[in-house]
Amino acid sequence: MKFIVALQNKMDALKAQALGCLKKKEGQNTIEYVLMLVVVVGVAGLAGVLIKKFMPDLFDQVKGKITGSMSEM
Repeated sequence: MKFIVALQNKMDALKAQALGCLKKKEGQNTIEYVLMLVVVVGVAGLAGVLIKKFMPDLFDQVKGKITGSMSEM
């Protein structure tokens, strides 16, 4: 019986120590990394939508300049 009580006390002490380590942790945690990832993906997605919207016009302008310079030669 004493062995079981001693084992329970050790387990409680280890659990308290583990929880203390988790609470004392400083710096970035998983939530902060996920939030940063969401911001980066959001900015990249917005840039992709804007590029997709304006790229056809840009390609038409480049094509017009190339065609215009080719006809001048």
